[in-house]
Amino acid sequence: MPRSRITVVLSQAPGKHPVKRSLEESIVAALIMEPDLEVSVVPNLYDLGPDHTGRLFLGSVKGDMVVLSWLYPRAAFWLLDRNDIKGHFGETKLKPPSDDDDSEAENDTPVDKPEAIGPTGEIPDRHIYTLDLRDSNKYEAFVTEIRRIAVECGERREAAARAKAVNSPAILQLGLSLNKPEPEPLAAFSPEALLAPAGRRWYPVIDYSRCTNCLECLDFCLFGVYGVDSLERIITENQDQCKKGCPACSRVCPQQAIIFPEYKSPAIAGAETGVVGGLKIDLSRLFGGDVGDALSAAVQERDRELVNDGRSAVGATIGIPKRQESKPQQPKDDLDKLVDDLDNLGL
Repeated sequence: MPRSRITVVLSQAPGKHPVKRSLEESIVAALIMEPDLEVSVVPNLYDLGPDHTGRLFLGSVKGDMVVLSWLYPRAAFWLLDRNDIKGHFGETKLKPPSDDDDSEAENDTPVDKPEAIGPTGEIPDRHIYTLDLRDSNKYEAFVTEIRRIAVECGERREAAARAKAVNSPAILQLGLSLNKPEPEPLAAFSPEALLAPAGRRWYPVIDYSRCTNCLECLDFCLFGVYGVDSLERIITENQDQCKKGCPACSRVCPQQAIIFPEYKSPAIAGAETGVVGGLKIDLSRLFGGDVGDALSAAVQERDRELVNDGRSAVGATIGIPKRQESKPQQPKDDLDKLVDDLDNLGL
């Protein structure tokens, strides 16, 4: 069976930060000669519009893919999904340094969660690995992990081929391959076109592995960003109507399923967990819709954007989650104070 190359795409940081650009260039230089890798570079993943060559290139990739960006892995994966670049989530062994030291601090108590609606459409038989370039300042760490991923993908393909061989021995005896070699999409796109400038953008990304289709974001947002598809599933219908810098809908989402990949707070930007003051915590708990301060912040952020838009502030009179209606106002507890401290620190 022909060997299939893995596509590696590096998404550049916005701007020209010298340290970030140096890390990007070192990774590309180390990977470009790897025989089983097809390496390319595109601008900031979050900024790619539907007609940008980098976005079209990503959509043309059919096999396993590794995407390196300055985004949290969950944010990058669902950002690709919303652009119809789908696959199974590839687990990476490259983690932030803090994950190795504080694993015992995690709360492993199971929590009952509502069933998520899951991704839309057919999921192709391939894996997408999303690596966060902030996880290490050493290019060797990323090169080692991508080589491991290449081996893992190769073993997965070989196992699939063996399974097909058992079911279709006659075809193999004729010397016909069950898997046609994947075309190399990079050949159709010049480096100059891939790296064409992309204007800065701001819009929400829905994590359908968490979203329960409660539609609270649709009720809360008053700027026409959200809608529903033919199956009545929530979608970001008019993403560019979102107000730059405003993450209010993310704060009211009860499952923390709405991501703003470039927001300053890790939970809203797509982080799973984090370490604050030496204490490992689930950051999604701090900024989720069940935290009173988060709801107040969301109302204030929405009112600010309404006024900037020449409209009237509405306060808490419209689109407030029903689960909050009968909840009495409580004095701030330790969790509320921690949220305030994080906001003051700009985390």
